[in-house]
Amino acid sequence: MILPIVMYGDPGLRQKGVRIEKITPDVKRLIDDMFETMYEAAGVGLAAQQVGQALQLTVLDVRAVKDRPSTLEVDGKPVDVAAFMPLVLINPKITPSGDPVKGPEGCLSFPQVYADVTRPESVEVEATNAAGKTIHFKAGGLLARAVQHEVDHLNGILFIDRMSSEAKAEIKNEIETLQAETRAALKKKSG
Repeated sequence: MILPIVMYGDPGLRQKGVRIEKITPDVKRLIDDMFETMYEAAGVGLAAQQVGQALQLTVLDVRAVKDRPSTLEVDGKPVDVAAFMPLVLINPKITPSGDPVKGPEGCLSFPQVYADVTRPESVEVEATNAAGKTIHFKAGGLLARAVQHEVDHLNGILFIDRMSSEAKAEIKNEIETLQAETRAALKKKSG
């Protein structure tokens, strides 16, 4: 089922997700719905907060992006990124590493808003997958950026929080308009 995506201005995006202690049928259904929603919106990642669930859960799939490569290592050995996708991260812990790299980012909760964000070039990840197994890997390129972006969501941090003041100034009007529209829609819904 395609879920509505929470837009910037909704306080739910600032909620820190709670740990998932057990992978229940409801969690599995949410994972399936999140993938369906992400693919429908042509995204590469989607956090639970973006569909109104304050949980430590994100889904990712970078296979559709051909112009921004990703790297992946498991047990210190390179692995085919496509074979590792789609990816479910439950209760992820990340350790960013490498030099800071500036790169373009967008977000499904900020339609048509793109700006450069500086993030570490790689990230080590430990998480639980949809089968309840612990997974460890090191990602680089787009996948590293996407993992960091989505894990930020799980902690109530948005990509605009990571932008330089110059980048933020360039998109100020768009984000203020989006925030006002979202708040008006929420007020109308609750009123």
